[in-house]
Amino acid sequence: MPEQVQSSTHTARLAAEFHLAPACVQGAVDLLDAGNTVPFIARYRKEATGAMDDQVLRALSDRLAYLRGLDKRKQEVSESITAQNAMTDALAAALQASQTLAEVEDLYRPYKPKRKTRASVAKARGLQPLADAILAQDPAFAPQQAAIGYLNDEVPDTAAALGGAQDIIAEAVSDDAACRAELRRWYRAFGRLCSAAADKKKDSVYAPYYDYSEPLSKVPGHRVLAIDRGEREGFLKVSIAVDAERGAAITARLFARAGGGASAALVEAAAKDAYARLIHPSLENELRADLTAKAAEGAIKVFGDNLRQLLLQPPIRGRVVMGLDPGYRMGCKVAVVDATGKVLDTAVIYPVPEFGRVEQAKSIAKTLIVRHNVELLAIGNGTAGRETELFAADLLKALAAEGRRLQYMVVNEAGASVYSASKLAAEEFPQYDVNLRSAVSIARRLQDPLAELVKIEPKAVGVGQYQHDMPQKRLEETLDGVVEDCVNSVGVDLNTASAPLLRRVAGLSAATAKNIVARREAEGPFAARAQLKNVKGLGPKAFEQCAGFLRLPGAVKEPLDATAVHPESYPAARALLTACGHTVRDIGTPALAGLPARVQREQAALCKALGIGAPTLLDIAAELCRPGRDVRDTLPPPLLRTDVMGIDDLKPGMELAGTVRNVIDFGAFVDVGVHQDGLVHISQIADRFIKHPGEVLKVGDVVKVRVLSVDPAKKRISLTMKGVPQA
Repeated sequence: MPEQVQSSTHTARLAAEFHLAPACVQGAVDLLDAGNTVPFIARYRKEATGAMDDQVLRALSDRLAYLRGLDKRKQEVSESITAQNAMTDALAAALQASQTLAEVEDLYRPYKPKRKTRASVAKARGLQPLADAILAQDPAFAPQQAAIGYLNDEVPDTAAALGGAQDIIAEAVSDDAACRAELRRWYRAFGRLCSAAADKKKDSVYAPYYDYSEPLSKVPGHRVLAIDRGEREGFLKVSIAVDAERGAAITARLFARAGGGASAALVEAAAKDAYARLIHPSLENELRADLTAKAAEGAIKVFGDNLRQLLLQPPIRGRVVMGLDPGYRMGCKVAVVDATGKVLDTAVIYPVPEFGRVEQAKSIAKTLIVRHNVELLAIGNGTAGRETELFAADLLKALAAEGRRLQYMVVNEAGASVYSASKLAAEEFPQYDVNLRSAVSIARRLQDPLAELVKIEPKAVGVGQYQHDMPQKRLEETLDGVVEDCVNSVGVDLNTASAPLLRRVAGLSAATAKNIVARREAEGPFAARAQLKNVKGLGPKAFEQCAGFLRLPGAVKEPLDATAVHPESYPAARALLTACGHTVRDIGTPALAGLPARVQREQAALCKALGIGAPTLLDIAAELCRPGRDVRDTLPPPLLRTDVMGIDDLKPGMELAGTVRNVIDFGAFVDVGVHQDGLVHISQIADRFIKHPGEVLKVGDVVKVRVLSVDPAKKRISLTMKGVPQA
């Protein structure tokens, strides 16, 4: 198919699947093919795409890649079949009409080079003509008599001849695309995923699956992944079960004809053999792989959604923070950072009672708090975190008695140790050992989660499920895309951003990010966005992609550099200000309070006068009123605490405020301040039916919950949100 026709076909299909206008889909495809980044397209090319957001653009890009891969595979299969002189008009049409890779592979199966099989051996012995004659099922044909003509040294008797012919027929049945499609539909409708214990005497976390069965059409992704892992670890035996007699009968019905004489009975037997020996094992493997792939894709989406929410947690600006990285033998590492994240002081204390140095620890911590006017404590939730939280709560009470009121928050320290031991951390803090770097990271996570977490491999931040079982390339692509979208939606201060943060800006690579920092260190702060053009390795295309996301707060030379207005739209922004009786000095001041309303009223005329589309006009007006606005400012602030409870303090019926730490397929884990997250099962999240917890909850949400049950021995807390009024 010509490339232009293919492109048109893809556009129409994508438009239908995503319920979008074909022109917008084509605009997005053209921009992606031209090498533009998703954040740039989503923010600065809204007219071309109909204002698709980054998530839709990435989904569209993924689907487009699949369709193009399908086209490529069709071409490869077509060339292979043609080279075998086996291509027919009907087969070519069927290939062209195929909608999935599975359909293409079904059509290719009869022509695919095979290893040695029973059918290939029979063919080598000259039994293909006999098989063809039997498969024709002529009532007048006598298979037993005809088989005599095929006897030789390798085919000693008629039973061997007929058996070989049936092997050839069985393989043909197994390779039949229509047969496989029919059985595949039947399996999906009536098949069951089953698992049993490999050894019933062995206890394991997979015990719930030692005698398990559920319809393929209903089994949730998290159970598929759990069962897969149990099988890999040797605890489970897994299969797909169907009514085998019914499956064999369906297969036989498709090939054995009534009135086919003696041949029909042989074909029926061959078809049933094909089902049991070839088709069922093949479909079982295929459908299990399909279940796993869908479950993995679902888990990757949940991981991506959780990561997005974690990265977009509101920062706590302008506060001096003390970070506490709990520990036993190596002590609790302490780092105090100022409002900009600069390290002011460090120490190691031993707040765990068994070391007998609690009073000394309080003295050191209090001294640091007073010396640097610390306002908040960030406590890691790792080993000894519970004891450290109790220590902090006592310390805060003592300080409150002296008139100094502080608050604390338990911070998820997942990935902190990975970062602290990294080359990046060594470059950033060469003067501190690995443990102290971790304390700095914990403190900074409270100040600005996004700026700190971008330094860590996304899959190490602890908001996924079964992440080690995922296709790693696909997982990394998805999570990297989420990080990129988050960083660019917030924007980056060109003069303070670290290289790891800059690397996530659209159009910038690790090398150009380092070059920006090097230029900053060598020549001083950037005075204008235009100076980016002088950075080594940052060409015109990279500038186009990144410029709008790099801000210069307080820019004097060009006030628009402090906004998210792209340099390409500066003339339009100035013209808009002039048309409405303003100047660049009014940007971000109350003088522009009436601008959005005027833009709405005169939208058509302004678009025509300025030569820009409505989405760009509205974005420019919004930025002029609130330059460099942070999307995180509209989200609820983190839940800070002054006191601490233990799991033993929890009683059924208690209502508490908590922070959602992780959202998974079967529920959500909520931190209620006892150092052990409680589970709100999906059935306890809402008074209505929901398919997934993500419909209601997001990582970082502050929610009200009621305690259902507590098991201190197993450290399990069961919570509900049903009937609990949410703020």
